Amino acid sequence: MQPVGAAIRKRAQIAMANRTMFMWVAGVSVILGFALVGSLFLSQMIIFNEKVLIEKNKTVANLKSNIAIVKSLETNVKKLDANADLNSIKSKSDDRAIQVILDALPSEANSLALGASLQKKLLTNIEGLTIISLQVNPVEGIESLGGNGLVVDGSTSTIKQIDFNFSASGSDEALKQVLLNLEKSIRTIDIVSLIIESQGSGRLINVKGRAFYEPAKKVELIEKVVKQ
Repeated sequence: MQPVGAAIRKRAQIAMANRTMFMWVAGVSVILGFALVGSLFLSQMIIFNEKVLIEKNKTVANLKSNIAIVKSLETNVKKLDANADLNSIKSKSDDRAIQVILDALPSEANSLALGASLQKKLLTNIEGLTIISLQVNPVEGIESLGGNGLVVDGSTSTIKQIDFNFSASGSDEALKQVLLNLEKSIRTIDIVSLIIESQGSGRLINVKGRAFYEPAKKVELIEKVVKQ
């Protein structure tokens, strides 16, 4: 049999070896854990940076595309300004010819302006014509009649037309001139309904029509948040 002292020393050496092994295993586990967490973090950062680069590349591509068509747009605008037909129908002599296009298709649903145009330009100074009634309807969802006049609520809508109707009486020549004026109007006017009735020695005309507008396009820079 081994002496008692030798057995105790052997047990102490085994216990020390076990503690050393445990410490090594624990240390390696901690290092491996940190390595895994670090690898996961780096992977997430790499994926996030890729997303940011993709969005930046999209922005750069859009800017390059916009810059590329600037010269083409400038050339087209210059051609329109030199257009003899547009220059011949300008409202004001000092206006640019392209203003005729903007007047033909306004960017706002201004029914009051349409009413004024009908009353003061298209249906006036016609010999023998008597205006019986004239009504321009506010655009539903865009305009409304308030106590202080017309109110524009600024909401977006797909409605792009303004309805109107009027009645007038006069000779055949007077009514013909009315239709010619509507046809020659800078603004695009679509006649939906036209009724002509005999009234004594003259005629009575009832017209329902509509004019159009195109909401302005907004060009603005926006910030986009890229999430991980």
